[in-house]
Amino acid sequence: MHYASDRAAAEQTLASLDGTGHAIIGGDIGSPAGAQQVVDDAVAALGSLDILVNNAAAAPNASNAHRPDSTTFEQWQQAWLPMVQVNLLGAANVMLLFAQHLIARGSGGTIVNIGSRGAFRGEPDHPAYAATKAGLQALGQSMALALAPHDIAVASVAPGMIATERQAEKLSGASGDRIKEQSPFGRVGTPDEVAEAVAYLTSGSAKWASGAILDLNGASYFR
Repeated sequence: MHYASDRAAAEQTLASLDGTGHAIIGGDIGSPAGAQQVVDDAVAALGSLDILVNNAAAAPNASNAHRPDSTTFEQWQQAWLPMVQVNLLGAANVMLLFAQHLIARGSGGTIVNIGSRGAFRGEPDHPAYAATKAGLQALGQSMALALAPHDIAVASVAPGMIATERQAEKLSGASGDRIKEQSPFGRVGTPDEVAEAVAYLTSGSAKWASGAILDLNGASYFR
């Protein structure tokens, strides 16, 4: 399990896992050296890797909003850079290193990228987020084509709004009801629903789903 800076949260998550043999790996995948170190440390800790879930991201929030009709060029740069470095380049670097590990080992495996509904419907307040998630999903399909001969499957999930801790304030505020009304179910998704989708895509029975982008948005957006 990888974390960027919050080791305490990583340890809390680790404590919730069943069984043994887990490892916590810290590092900033936003730099090429950091991405290399994360993969190297994971291999050293576990001996080998079989599944990669690309979930790390510079997430949209009020402080990094960059709506093009109300932001300065300097603010635009400050918003784009970390999202490109982590959401797209960082994920791409980890994906390549992981795939090369599997190829060198001569065994298959699975990659699942966590994309976003915003890649399809747009994010006017955070266009860099939508663009980098669209890029990640497109990259996943290119990798699916390239890696299939090595028995490596690559798929993506594209969640809508999910009730995570970082979204709690937004969902409890004045905009919460409007967000929930985007889905005919009248709610937002849960982390468990995303986890179940990832569990399926990383299972042996999902190999034929390689290249797929699975929408998880409660019928709030169709493409």
